[in-house]
Amino acid sequence: MAVMSHDPFFPQVKLRLLFGDRAMVGPGKVLLLENIRDLGSISAAGRAMGMSYKRAWSLVEEMNAAFRLPVVLPARGGAGGGGAAVTGAGLAVIAAYRGFEAAALEAGAGELAALRGMLADMSD
Repeated sequence: MAVMSHDPFFPQVKLRLLFGDRAMVGPGKVLLLENIRDLGSISAAGRAMGMSYKRAWSLVEEMNAAFRLPVVLPARGGAGGGGAAVTGAGLAVIAAYRGFEAAALEAGAGELAALRGMLADMSD
């Protein structure tokens, strides 16, 4: 889980992991997976992030193609509506990304504090 602070000058670290030129996992895709997990729908997850269904579906397709196992399984819509579920592989992607994020923040805490200490006064 990302470290949160109410301090507006607390540094945010947003990791984007590139695997060659084929695959990328970053904060947006992981948040999309978390929203699909929590909301049970690609369209609802996209709406929660201010993105179109088409964009959300495109990102899901990219992730499903990049990983050996699908990370999201969609269900067709209809009278009862559709839905989507994050698979075990998708949950593993979320956990690995959030774990890496936490480890990076912990490992770089001293450097982040040093950089923050060098900032000009931004209280205005």
